[in-house]
Amino acid sequence: MRVMVMVKATKDSEAGIMPSTELIGAMGKYNEELINAGIMLAGEGLRSSAKGKRVAFDGASRTVIDGPFAETRELVAGFWLWQVKDMAEAIEWVKRCPNPMPGPSEIEIREVVEFDTDFGEVLTPELAELHQRNRDKTEGH
Repeated sequence: MRVMVMVKATKDSEAGIMPSTELIGAMGKYNEELINAGIMLAGEGLRSSAKGKRVAFDGASRTVIDGPFAETRELVAGFWLWQVKDMAEAIEWVKRCPNPMPGPSEIEIREVVEFDTDFGEVLTPELAELHQRNRDKTEGH
């Protein structure tokens, strides 16, 4: 199963305070372990929400909202995409992670919806083919 592992933002990350050399090194070693174990598919840090945008949808209407966004604890400061055998394995790997922020922090784990198996009866053969074409075009990028 694939999971999205999200490092939640803090006041420091939202203020644009960069991690220490020690933390960058510890996270680099952790990422190397994930890669060597065949777990990590992707992972990146994100700039603060001050540099972000949101697009609100209401029917055909689209409204662009400039950051920063107020609820820091609801924001994501970075992410990984992992391939694991189950949620228990993902939890064990997260427990091994260096604390990603100075002070208290949280990491959220969410299972990725698998198009081929989770959409059931609404997945027509045409939609399955379209999804596969899109997947083929994006793999390796």
